[in-house]
Amino acid sequence: MKISDRIEMTMNAAISNGQGGIAPAKLAAALNYAVTPGGARIRPTILMSVAMACGDDCPKLTNAAGIALELIHCASLVHDDLPCFDDADLRRGKPALHRAFSEPLAVLTGDSLIVMAFQVLAAAAAHTPNRALQLIEILGMRTGMPYGICAGQGWESEDQIDLSAYHQAKTGALFIAATQMGAVAAGQEAEPWAELGARIGEAFQVADDLRDALCDEATLGKPAGQDDLHGRPNAVASLGIAGAVQRFDDILGGAISSIPACPGEAALAQMVRAYADKLVPAGARKRPTVPGE
Repeated sequence: MKISDRIEMTMNAAISNGQGGIAPAKLAAALNYAVTPGGARIRPTILMSVAMACGDDCPKLTNAAGIALELIHCASLVHDDLPCFDDADLRRGKPALHRAFSEPLAVLTGDSLIVMAFQVLAAAAAHTPNRALQLIEILGMRTGMPYGICAGQGWESEDQIDLSAYHQAKTGALFIAATQMGAVAAGQEAEPWAELGARIGEAFQVADDLRDALCDEATLGKPAGQDDLHGRPNAVASLGIAGAVQRFDDILGGAISSIPACPGEAALAQMVRAYADKLVPAGARKRPTVPGE
């Protein structure tokens, strides 16, 4: 089964469970609205690709890990769009959830998706309890404080921003979770995979800065120019377009070089390169030279 099919099948099952029983209809509908359409599903795709590169000997656990991670990501988007943060009107080409359902339901939807993520992992724990516990620990660490996406959002309320900590928490955290959780789901140690996740996260942040600066709202499916509007740190503002593209290429090359030895190392490197081509505006970057190619 293709990775994309595994992701959607498991996501649909998780949302259906959340909508079961005698549930408030609007909140039940909002759960589905928050996760569809799914966008690139890049984080669970990376997670499952790492697991497959490491053998993927427990696919049900891998599926659960991937969906748990994506649920956290979707929850963060719902919360990010709220008026108290970005006050965004659009997300993935449709009205932001708080515009479609109301601010109270947006808060509850994000909260529910976060809880659901850990429910999904707990339900899969029977397959391999020790691995599941590690997955819960990693996901919790990369969601909350002081190293997770909550910390990343929190940095934006500080008078002085530690730029490295800000980027690693806001963008890098869930990519580190993706690579580490993929390895753990397949029975491997988490630590050797942290660097790959951090580098992918950094590359994604630079690519996002380029897209924010170069693409329009229709292309992005969300408001453009938000970094400049909110005065956020931005690679394009610091380095210019050419400098940001070069920085992206350098990070990408380092990411591929950092892939730990594993049976599917070559396929994983190819996946990272393929996603890089989709991350930045067409024609904006040169493919980096990769040793051995």
